[in-house]
Amino acid sequence: MLPVIYSDEFLDHKTGRFHPETPGRLSAITTALKQSKFAHQIEWRSPTPVTQSPALALVEQIHAAEYINLVRYIANTGGGYLEPDTPVSPRSYDIALLAVSAWLDGVNSVSATQNPAFVLTRPPGHHAESDRGMGFCLFSNAAIAAHYALAQPDINRVAILDWDVHHGNGTQAIVENHPQIAFCSLHQSPCYPGTGHASEQGKFNNVLNLPVSPGSTMETYQPLFEAKVIPFLSNFQPDLLIVSAGYDANAADPLAEIALQPQDYGKFTEYCLQLTRRIVFGLEGGYDFSALSQSVVATLEKCLVHV
Repeated sequence: MLPVIYSDEFLDHKTGRFHPETPGRLSAITTALKQSKFAHQIEWRSPTPVTQSPALALVEQIHAAEYINLVRYIANTGGGYLEPDTPVSPRSYDIALLAVSAWLDGVNSVSATQNPAFVLTRPPGHHAESDRGMGFCLFSNAAIAAHYALAQPDINRVAILDWDVHHGNGTQAIVENHPQIAFCSLHQSPCYPGTGHASEQGKFNNVLNLPVSPGSTMETYQPLFEAKVIPFLSNFQPDLLIVSAGYDANAADPLAEIALQPQDYGKFTEYCLQLTRRIVFGLEGGYDFSALSQSVVATLEKCLVHV
């Protein structure tokens, strides 16, 4: 069985009628997974309630108090915007904390079973810096999960692979000076948010940024995985791999210009599984419902095939 950590509460983060990061993203994914040929092998799990989770304490460890208070204030006063593309609705603060809790549950599951888990949440997190939210993101889910993982007795090194089409600027900013965390990102350049230069290596040579040109296909990504990504991650020898699983590098996606196909994410997953089965996949971007849901299906299918 493969755990998928999900709650309908994640649909209550309201972004507005024309915003691309919509609750329909999760509805499309859950429908596709329930209709998949391996639906009977999925174990649907609800995230731990925030009141029973260390989520808030970890958010307070990673994010500035002023920023957390701002998100809470905007939510409590009826909603508003952190930035023009980053809305906060009345329940967004609570839902963002629940998303963090779900990512921590993913770490716990993988640590206990030595097998993958998929965290199906929103809002996404990899653009959220310690003192600001941006790019649809409120709290830095992957970075928080990495710090939480390092507090577990069996985890001493954590790697984060971000295959979202946009650079995970928030994740990198939070982890790049931590010797026990490695960060690797493949992302379109030029593209939002304009960060993630190949020259950046981190304080401990623990950062690998791989910008790819608009129009790139699997013919570009496959050699990067084989010659760069997997050697980098393998050399770091992580006890846990966290994947910021954005699916917006699909050719059908409206927010970028990379030309991957949903099945390519199955290949990405195979590469990761060659390294370790201790993988937490957590949803980031992906805005074409069909391509997004097919890509998640491709990811989970490979996890179940390689048992």
